[in-house]
Amino acid sequence: MEYRNLKWIKQVGTALSIVLFPIMLLLGFISHPNIFSFEIITDATEWAEEWRGNFIFHFGHLLVLFAVPLIIVTSVHFMSLLKGRGEWYGFIGGVLGVFGVFMLAVDKGALTLGLTAFQTLPDEQFIDILPALQALLDKAGWLWICWLFLFLPLGFILQTIGLIKAKIIPKWQGVSIIIGLLLLINPDIEVISSVGATLMCIGFIPIGIRELKGKY
Repeated sequence: MEYRNLKWIKQVGTALSIVLFPIMLLLGFISHPNIFSFEIITDATEWAEEWRGNFIFHFGHLLVLFAVPLIIVTSVHFMSLLKGRGEWYGFIGGVLGVFGVFMLAVDKGALTLGLTAFQTLPDEQFIDILPALQALLDKAGWLWICWLFLFLPLGFILQTIGLIKAKIIPKWQGVSIIIGLLLLINPDIEVISSVGATLMCIGFIPIGIRELKGKY
């Protein structure tokens, strides 16, 4: 009985992880103000106007951070799911994906959570930290390492190719996921990322539902 309970908990937890993480990413992207703008913000003052005092902005980024463990569960599950022809895709993609999502957590910790502390400063003090904010925006110093989160979409693309080859998911579903992941590789243009996350929802949610039904 205990084994069956544990198996059921793992099945439900895995299914929910697969379903929820792309939804959480989508909510994070659409939480940005001026979401339909294709302008890339490079000035710290404009950047601060976006997030200072904007609860929805910070909550959206917090959702993305909280999606990290769910993404890891999903990636590890795909590693175990892929056998035979897709095994190497599952393993290599899983390694890249887990590393990439770790970098995503680093990015959100460095460039999001810290901002919630800065926004508590009064105006006269906040102006003095604008050079520091510019350094954060430019990913100066070792912050360039945050770009390594790109291993996340690359890893999941490999795993998705494996899922298609192993005939675990239909081709249309895999193509939706892959296009969605490719759209995430852009210079912080949120409308493009939102479209990508929507396509990921279309592809990943049916996998989670089938997992919940025990069909894998």
